[in-house]
Amino acid sequence: MVTLPNVEEMLKAGMHFGHRTNRWHPKMKPYIFTDKKGVYIIDLNKSREKLAEAMEFMSQLISEGKSILFVGTKNQVKVGLKKMADETDMPYIVGKWLGGYLTNFAVVKKSVQKYKELVENKASGKLEKYTKKEQLEFAREIKKLEERVGGLTGLTKLPDALFVWDIKEEETAVTEARMKNIPIIAICDTNVNPELVTYPIPANDDATKTITLLMETIKNVVLEAKKNVKAEVKQAAASETK
Repeated sequence: MVTLPNVEEMLKAGMHFGHRTNRWHPKMKPYIFTDKKGVYIIDLNKSREKLAEAMEFMSQLISEGKSILFVGTKNQVKVGLKKMADETDMPYIVGKWLGGYLTNFAVVKKSVQKYKELVENKASGKLEKYTKKEQLEFAREIKKLEERVGGLTGLTKLPDALFVWDIKEEETAVTEARMKNIPIIAICDTNVNPELVTYPIPANDDATKTITLLMETIKNVVLEAKKNVKAEVKQAAASETK
């Protein structure tokens, strides 16, 4: 099992700094330790406890071959989230969430297929027979589709869970997931309602060091779970050949 960051590491990452006291949600009260100079301080012992629960759930999903869609469109998080998703080969959305990603997934699948075909045709040289103007139009369409569905090429059905960074920012994603009964793991700062998600992780949702720390933790949990799956498959195959 992956070792989770301890309270001291979370403290150094600034994970305990919430929002100002005049910008809070009462449902976050159980996770608030105190306030200091008008800013709420998150109880990191509770953060670590909730992080452990969330990581255990994610590990279980991966071990069962299920998918987790990672969502984070804030400027602070999109680069780190995309990097983590790429390194773990997980689906992601870091561009603007377009209404219908979950509630109208059939249309999304068509866009993903179109994107994959255009990318393959470009790579194979099939687009070179078109005029420069037409090739430019194809390039623009590829770029547009990449921003919208480029992180979803490995997703063939609705995800089994969503990981959301900042449920206030990703309100539409949370609403759609709840409509489709998809479990939600989410970073929850002091200004949101943690009861909207299945596995809230109380934490600062803006600090660069917090983002880095949690993305590294998630990456390690996902890779460890995938490694265990491969080992089990290999062991099962070996048993069958005996």
